[in-house]
Amino acid sequence: MNRLDFAGRTAVVTGGLQGIGDAIVRRLKDSGARVAIWDVGGSPSVDVSDAASVEAATKRTLAELGKIDVLVNNAGIAGKNAPTVEYPVEEWERVLRVNLTGAFLCCRAVAPNMVKAGYGRIVNIASVAGKEGNPNAVAYSASKAGVISLTKSLGKELANSGVLVNCVTPAAAKTAIFDQMSETHIQYMLSKIPMGRFVSVDEIAALVCWLASADCSFSTGAVFDISGGRATY
Repeated sequence: MNRLDFAGRTAVVTGGLQGIGDAIVRRLKDSGARVAIWDVGGSPSVDVSDAASVEAATKRTLAELGKIDVLVNNAGIAGKNAPTVEYPVEEWERVLRVNLTGAFLCCRAVAPNMVKAGYGRIVNIASVAGKEGNPNAVAYSASKAGVISLTKSLGKELANSGVLVNCVTPAAAKTAIFDQMSETHIQYMLSKIPMGRFVSVDEIAALVCWLASADCSFSTGAVFDISGGRATY
């Protein structure tokens, strides 16, 4: 592992107890950062889809760590696989509430503190599905497309503040989120990757942590591909 310099830096990682989030937390800590994990399964629990929960977590983290230099919006769910015309409305709303509204609420709560400090890095975990749209995964695809647009909008708004906002668009990684998907959908995703394999969580963490570092200094509102060649635009 190439060690980045996060000495004296503090970070928040949502959905950081497993999968991609856990890999990001480990890499940040190995590079010297102090990390707060916001997760619905944590103690205390943080529900990123609930504004009051996010506001409380922000206040608590600032009290404990003194500042928030880095925010990684990783928390997300896959939702059901079904044709768009059969997709349950309640499931659509649930997926967008976690994946898109959750990222919005966390940015809304944390960004003002970064702007006040004159420094910050926000990295949003989107998906290649947000670029291309996966069939039978309309809610997930739409939510991740929304995360990409959120990144672009906020990145432009904060471009002169010292706060940079970027996102990554991974291909699928083998994590617990696969438990929410059909085997047919998993094989569809694999068939689209020219490298012929799924991305590892550590590969994603490496890119995310560079974007979260001071070394990333002239990219904002940008989308960084990590899809094994599936989508390179």
